[in-house]
Amino acid sequence: MLHTDWPFFEDRHRELAWRVPDVAETDLDARCRAFVRALADDWLPHTVARPLDVRTLCLARETLAYHDALADFAFAMQGLGAGPITLFGDDALRARYLPGVAAGERIAAFALSEPEAGSDVAAMQTTAERDRITGTKTWISNGGIADFYTVFARAPEGISAYVVDAEHVEVVERIDVIAPHPLATLRFDGAPATPIGEPGKGMRVALGTLDVFRSTVGAAALGFARRALHEALARVKERQLFGAPMAELPLVQAKLADMALGVDASALLVYRAAWTKDNGAARVTREAAMAKLHATETAQRVIDGAVQVFGGLGVTSGQVVERLYREIRALRIYEGASEVQQLVIAREVLRG
Repeated sequence: MLHTDWPFFEDRHRELAWRVPDVAETDLDARCRAFVRALADDWLPHTVARPLDVRTLCLARETLAYHDALADFAFAMQGLGAGPITLFGDDALRARYLPGVAAGERIAAFALSEPEAGSDVAAMQTTAERDRITGTKTWISNGGIADFYTVFARAPEGISAYVVDAEHVEVVERIDVIAPHPLATLRFDGAPATPIGEPGKGMRVALGTLDVFRSTVGAAALGFARRALHEALARVKERQLFGAPMAELPLVQAKLADMALGVDASALLVYRAAWTKDNGAARVTREAAMAKLHATETAQRVIDGAVQVFGGLGVTSGQVVERLYREIRALRIYEGASEVQQLVIAREVLRG
């Protein structure tokens, strides 16, 4: 039974048929830009749809992550970077930016984190005065290649949300990580900015956007985990060990059972959160936090299990499971680290 046959989905979700693009570029920035262009027709319009359909976004990220992490990254950042405009911008702002995002002509980025304000957003030091922003943002995905940034800054009215065109942003440094993708530290020096939503309501914008897209992080982790399980199954079926197929060893079967159980449990949590949001819930803070926490932590274990099944080959550069092992790690940190998700869940449970 395909998980799209579950009652979380409607026929329109089951009928989605996407062609996962492949690109020839080897340079990181060029490859990311090429994915954005290649995703334009079938994929990117879903990232700026009104209303956003979270189940579609999750299905898209699961599918892309299964095949290529950078393709998933390109898709996800278009949605997250443009999300504040989609959800909270006025008609003029949407008309100015969203068509280019959907067409793959403009690359978006979401700039919230700072050197001393990651999980602790209240420590934000970037300021906004008369719609001009000054400060530093770091760990910004698509930093250096984005055409515009949605930026959060401390204004006289409180934390507020803005959009800043890339020509007014200085890229201080590019950041190299174990699973390469465009990532940078940015400096704003009186950069002209256009407000998104009401002044002083930036936390509502940030948290409302993350409330939608956090479930999709779990979906990406689910895609990674499904691919790892697929690779492990193929490996144990083809390899002989101690005179018999590896798949017949009880310890191997137990590991595969745990991996399959984790994948299905993650899928249930991810699509419960997406279904709940799509069916009118104002907030899905608890559901989205559970989905992200379980799916990312479980994917780490599933991928580790796949590497173990492959043995020495599993840590060889160029192997799918080796790539997945590097790619999953960041998902347990960004858009709220696992420990932050635990705090969020506990607070929601205590709130009743």
